[in-house]
Amino acid sequence: MNNLFRQKMGYCFQLLRWNKPSGRLILLIPAGWSLWLTPSAPPSFFILVLIFLGGFFVSGAGCIANDIWDRRFDKKVTRTKERPLANGSISLKTAWILLILMLFLSLFIVLSIPTDSRVLCLQLASLSLPFILLYPSAKRWFKYPQIILSICWGFSVLIPWAASESSLTGGTTLICCWLATIFWTFGFDTVYAMADEIDDKAIGLNSSAISLGEMSIKTISLCYFLASCLLATAALSANLGLIYWPFWLVSTLGMQREVFLLHSSSKGIKTSGSHFKNQVRIGSFLLLGMILSKII
Repeated sequence: MNNLFRQKMGYCFQLLRWNKPSGRLILLIPAGWSLWLTPSAPPSFFILVLIFLGGFFVSGAGCIANDIWDRRFDKKVTRTKERPLANGSISLKTAWILLILMLFLSLFIVLSIPTDSRVLCLQLASLSLPFILLYPSAKRWFKYPQIILSICWGFSVLIPWAASESSLTGGTTLICCWLATIFWTFGFDTVYAMADEIDDKAIGLNSSAISLGEMSIKTISLCYFLASCLLATAALSANLGLIYWPFWLVSTLGMQREVFLLHSSSKGIKTSGSHFKNQVRIGSFLLLGMILSKII
């Protein structure tokens, strides 16, 4: 009985992608950028915990919604055919129960935000939900579904800012941080889509990797360049200290290095996965620079 329970819990963790922390961190990184660029930074420990848990639960909900939508297609894609819903390890009913639980926990987190910020955060969370639930279906009808994912990621900037500042009057800093997150997300998710390009074409699904074709790598490079420039503008507007700029320079060069490596690597799951993990490291390095510039 205990072994069976542990096995089922393992499948649930796989469905939530909690066994792959990189995917959770890459959502929390822009939230960290936002919190440490606010005028009131450094943020309170309570806000940090709420944003961390909220990102954890929301990303879990998004992964489940994605797998519910794609359970029939996932069986035909090399990278996803062993996901719990695709291979039958978890029932559709269990997936729906977990999805509702994640959404309920996400709502609980929003309602736990201090009173001054709660209504605005609730409004933003409500606005984000349709995009989170819509994204998994977008690859059926939209040539660039990664744009919708980028919009979802954008809320990971807006909600933390609202929670910390009780408003969205962040001016240049907030706008540039939000746009940087949009471009960064479109870039790394286009690389991620490259792993499925052959399978997606075969079953008639869309992605930015397919739609951009030979322009994919140049577009990714441009997205990373714009993200770096926008984060530099946000940092200047937020009056970050000199200690931030070496982190920014190394991260900017690191992003372009990762793009250069795409030219010399064959497309595939391993290449996309390595790029994705390195973007987590680069984004975290940028965040570390912001943190140090505020506390030293």
